[in-house]
Amino acid sequence: METVTTEDAADRKPGRPAPMWALALLVAAGGCIGTLARALLESTFATPHGHLPVTTLLINLVGSLILGMLLEGLARTGDDVGVRKAVRLGVGTGVMGGFTTYSTFMVEIDRLIGGGSAALGLIYAVGSVVAGVLCAVAGITVARRAVSRLERRPESSGSAGSAGSKGQGARR
Repeated sequence: METVTTEDAADRKPGRPAPMWALALLVAAGGCIGTLARALLESTFATPHGHLPVTTLLINLVGSLILGMLLEGLARTGDDVGVRKAVRLGVGTGVMGGFTTYSTFMVEIDRLIGGGSAALGLIYAVGSVVAGVLCAVAGITVARRAVSRLERRPESSGSAGSAGSKGQGARR
């Protein structure tokens, strides 16, 4: 049985989808926020030359976790339209795309390898990619479990069957 939420109802109303320029503005605004957050963290917790770039590593790992949770949560709760699409583009592509950084990651690898810390550079490169994938999988798993619990909640409330029906009707 599919639960219909307020967002679902809003997504199904007849009308035109958001114009491409509005979605692009969401991505741009989100990118500004994510990039600013990353820049502030990178400048506040700067890594000394020749050391493991812990700040960039943590930014990318946290970003992978959040992006995995966000995209899985959105995918499991409905179609990629309306509010879900706006959140995916604004927060996922924009904020998290600006927050995480492949370019800084590559520059740091180059500096480590070129600066005489080749082993650390290679460990950082491989470790970051593997840990990033694991964080994304963890985020997907967390979102999958959270959505599953939310979907089971009305049915598992025992004698609240009629209350659950009222709650669903109110959200339609």
